[in-house]
Amino acid sequence: MKIFDPLRKKYVELTPEEEVRQGVIATLVDRYGFPKHLVSSEYAFKAGQLDKRADIVAFDRNLTMILLVECKKPEVTLDNAVIDQVIGYNMVLKVKYILITNGKTSYLCKRGDDGTYKPENHFPTYSEMCND
Repeated sequence: MKIFDPLRKKYVELTPEEEVRQGVIATLVDRYGFPKHLVSSEYAFKAGQLDKRADIVAFDRNLTMILLVECKKPEVTLDNAVIDQVIGYNMVLKVKYILITNGKTSYLCKRGDDGTYKPENHFPTYSEMCND
């Protein structure tokens, strides 16, 4: 079975992880006011010599990344290995907000100026993230 990804503008295989990714995209756009044209899925980047892909990234209106999202299928526990993966990505991308989710559990953290991460108690809107 396939599902249409409005960001990649194509049909993709409906895997459990893809279902989580599409749910996050819809929530970011519909509930938190993220402009669809400033959100990207399967965002390719280099980490040293390695090719990597972030599940979702969002940009402010100056095209600076403000949110990095790592999606896992619902059966995956959001443990230290997942956190280490995302922090590793963010050592390259240097995004202020990181969200990890498996569709059932989600954690949002904010990177401080000193490079440490602090859990957030509420999910800010797009405008709040941009003005932070």
